[in-house]
Amino acid sequence: MFYTCPSCGAINRIPDDQHNQQGQCGKCKSALFNATPVALNDTGFQRFLAKNDLPVLVDFWAEWCGPCKMMGPIFKELCAEQQHQLRFAKVNTEQAQMVSQQFGIRSIPTLILFRQGKEVDRLAGALPAPQLRQWIAAALQK
Repeated sequence: MFYTCPSCGAINRIPDDQHNQQGQCGKCKSALFNATPVALNDTGFQRFLAKNDLPVLVDFWAEWCGPCKMMGPIFKELCAEQQHQLRFAKVNTEQAQMVSQQFGIRSIPTLILFRQGKEVDRLAGALPAPQLRQWIAAALQK
């Protein structure tokens, strides 16, 4: 399976039978799984989506958004729990305006689940952890 390093963006291959282990980037030696969502911007967004074999859940947010601030710790908690089933990423809509516009982000927080670079499902608004887990499980089945 292929994973994009959250630190340097290098593409790493991990054998299928070892993908539940931590893994280390072959280029920068950083952990491939560090229980923290990856911050993406306009330049690295498409590469991160296209070069990960796991589905990618992206949180579109902004610093000034109250519901986004409430959702942040929940998103990080789920990242720690499910980091080997899907990749978690965050896009600050104020800084990554091209990506936000490309995906028609009109309200925040907006979560989009991508598989092989294509949008699978979308959710607008903040949810508590149990409901977010349910939404993720249902979206992964699509």
